Amino acid sequence: MKRSLGVLIAFSAISMGAQAADLPSPKSPPPYLIAPPPLWTGFYVGANLGGGVPNRGAGGVIGGGQLGYNHQFSPLFVAGLETDIQGSSMSGVHWFGTVRGRLGTTVVNPKLLVYGTGGFAYGGSGGARAGWTAGGGVEWAFAPKWSAKVEYLYVRLSQNEDFGPRRHGDQGFHVVRAGLNYRFDPYAILSPPKAF
Repeated sequence: MKRSLGVLIAFSAISMGAQAADLPSPKSPPPYLIAPPPLWTGFYVGANLGGGVPNRGAGGVIGGGQLGYNHQFSPLFVAGLETDIQGSSMSGVHWFGTVRGRLGTTVVNPKLLVYGTGGFAYGGSGGARAGWTAGGGVEWAFAPKWSAKVEYLYVRLSQNEDFGPRRHGDQGFHVVRAGLNYRFDPYAILSPPKAF
């Protein structure tokens, strides 16, 4: 009898352990995490200051502002469009602007954008002249919405003032400038309102 009672208690203990393994867990499900937006995607606005050296004449100081949009297609590639307007103390070019495409990579560091750029240029000392520009640069995202850049451009303007008939040779100049950009969060309108 004692032996039967011992066997019965042993089987009861084993079956209770098996039933306890099937009980639901009191833990809540893991939270649903949303991936952060790409670092470089969105609109930005900024200012820049630098110097310019024309092929003919005296160099000078340039400064102005830029406005643009970038889209980060993958963790490594960024494409965008930027326009800028500059004042200048260079001889023969008192102002100029560009409308450029940008194509870059973040292969070195996700916060460091290395890019090439090129597109349409315009400017002059009186009337407007058209031309082209090409160059490249690096931009560092040093804070969540702020970035600093250093950029080189070669700008070539025709001598046709106001897009009229050609008078004489084209004018080219080199530009090196540093800039500061503020990036707007493209996903801010999708965020839920914060509780007070």
